[in-house]
Amino acid sequence: METSTPREPGALVPAIVDTTVWIDFFRDSKSEQTDLLERIIRRGEAALGDVILSEVLQGIDSDKEFRSVKRHFSNFPIYLMIGRRNAIQSAANYRKLRSKGITVRKTVDCWIATFCIERGFPLLHNDRDFDPFEEHLELRVLRQFPYSVG
Repeated sequence: METSTPREPGALVPAIVDTTVWIDFFRDSKSEQTDLLERIIRRGEAALGDVILSEVLQGIDSDKEFRSVKRHFSNFPIYLMIGRRNAIQSAANYRKLRSKGITVRKTVDCWIATFCIERGFPLLHNDRDFDPFEEHLELRVLRQFPYSVG
């Protein structure tokens, strides 16, 4: 279910799950993040963005697995992450971090982090590239469930 509309005040805030966690999850790699993902999936509190959906699907080799994962993701809210506002704010965030001597390696991570910061979503990830967004730009990171964000 795709959504580009803002969340309603007081509505449940799902956690955005980054590509790094989905990949580990589908590979059956056990980690703190995949354990958290399993818990939030059971509670219906996992979501992803369109760019995350694209990243995960791009990495799949077999047509059969591609169809299966695509079908699996149809059960989750999928937020449209890129638009004019987020593109501009992502660039501003990139520049803020660069002014502190931090270079964001992947534009897509800047888009994801900025979307979460601007919309108030916690992010579940396993990628050190998000650490500067948490440290300097107030990205909320899901660390345990029920929600405890850093």
